[in-house]
This record gives sequence, C-alpha cells and structure tokens, in this order.
Amino acid sequence: MNADIKLIIEIVGYIGSALVIVSMLMTSVVKLRVTNIIGSLIFAIYSQIIHSYPTVAMQYCLIIINLVNLYKLYSMQKEYSISKLDSKEKFVQTFLEHNMNDIKKFFPDFELPDTPADVYYIYSNNNSVGILIGKPSGTPSSLEVLLDYTTPTYRDTSAGKFLYQKLKEQGITKVTAKTNVEQHKKYLLKMGFTAKDDIFEKVL
Repeated sequence: MNADIKLIIEIVGYIGSALVIVSMLMTSVVKLRVTNIIGSLIFAIYSQIIHSYPTVAMQYCLIIINLVNLYKLYSMQKEYSISKLDSKEKFVQTFLEHNMNDIKKFFPDFELPDTPADVYYIYSNNNSVGILIGKPSGTPSSLEVLLDYTTPTYRDTSAGKFLYQKLKEQGITKVTAKTNVEQHKKYLLKMGFTAKDDIFEKVL
C-alpha cells in the first residue's frame, strides 16, 4: 500500500476516534449522539479498510443504538409544566447545588441573590427540565434574567419557547439577559433575543 494512502487511512481512523471521544464530553444529549454517530461511521469505514471486521460490527451496532435513542428522544411527546417558587425554598437550593457544575459552564458568575427573586421551575412529568431566576428590571413587566438553565436531556430550545410563552402570559413584556459565554449567546439568539454587545433583549 502506498505510504501516502496509508497515512490518509490512519488519519481517518484518528478522526473517527477523536469524534467518538469528543462526543462523550458533550452535555447536550442530542449533540452527543449525533457526533457519536458521525465518529462511529468514520471509524467503521476505517476498520473496514484495515479488515478489522469485529470493530466494524461494533461500530455499526453503536450507530444503530444511537439512531434508536435519537428517534425516541424526538418522538417523545414533551409536555411541560411550570411553577413559580420562592428563591429561598429548600428545593431551589437543592436543585442549584445538584446542577451547579453544569450551570457554571454557561453562567460562570451566577450566585443566588440575597434579595427575593422570581423563580420559575419547569418540569415534564416527574422530571426536572430547567429553572429561570430573574428580578424586575425598571418596571414590573420587565424581567432581568440572572439564570436560565435547562438540563442536558431537554436542551433543544423547546423548553425555552414554552418558558417565554408562559412569562408573557404572566404579564412580562420584556426580558433582558447579560452574557459573554458564546454557547449562551447562541441560545439567546435562537430564542429571538436581539444583541447589543453583551446585553440581550427580547420583547414578548
């Protein structure tokens, strides 16, 4: 086999392996499975070229498992509910403590305020979906978001759309948020916020 072709084949194998490893570091379940599928497919092609058929079979099994789980994830009917809580409630403290490591990835400066804040807890059946913590900004109908966190399983923007619709129903007409975290900026833009530097605003 030509040395150049052999090198290319090896690079393909490394790319497939790297994608599989990177996928396991992702917090979004959807992105994890999609990246894992791509990595497994590339590695399966590499394994087939070098005639490692047990590895080929394993990779295709992983692809099928990921496809089945993606189908279940997207076909699952998501029915959300929301409850307004007191920021001093023990449940709020427990939820934040349990998810704080993940929260800090998107809200590195977040601290639960000492003064009373509005807390909206989103759930689906008996599963925690996310939480929004905010405070009035200028007028009672304007809300400054201090935290808008969604758990990894539900991180597909559907929970956010539900949340902001419910805020509108409760008389909130404008929501503002401040962030310099790129992933959070992308989420806010998907939610219909407009940006001016690190300040984001959405009229409901």
